Amino acid sequence: MPKKTETPEDKIPIKMLNDRLLVKTPQSEGERRSSGGILIPATAQISKRLVWAEVVALGQNVRAAEIGDRVLFSPEDRYEVEVQGQDFIMLRERDIHAVAAERIETGTGLYL
Repeated sequence: MPKKTETPEDKIPIKMLNDRLLVKTPQSEGERRSSGGILIPATAQISKRLVWAEVVALGQNVRAAEIGDRVLFSPEDRYEVEVQGQDFIMLRERDIHAVAAERIETGTGLYL
């Protein structure tokens, strides 16, 4: 059976609902380097390690984040989804621990 080629008509728009966010993690989510330069493999388990991801779509009830922001969340609170061959993560707004964006006024003294 020949493989069907994707045409622009095959693409279906997606609207996120309620308090849902669609985020994309960086490709480098697997292996990491420590501040001392030690390579930490993707298979190494670090308990309760939070992850940063970029927001690519929002539901209409999301108030704390905008598209393009980086959000901090627990990998345990995620649902993975594939859209047009790319992997994304779907979150609820209540599962986000922090938002990093240029528009946010600094009060903590912390910077990314």
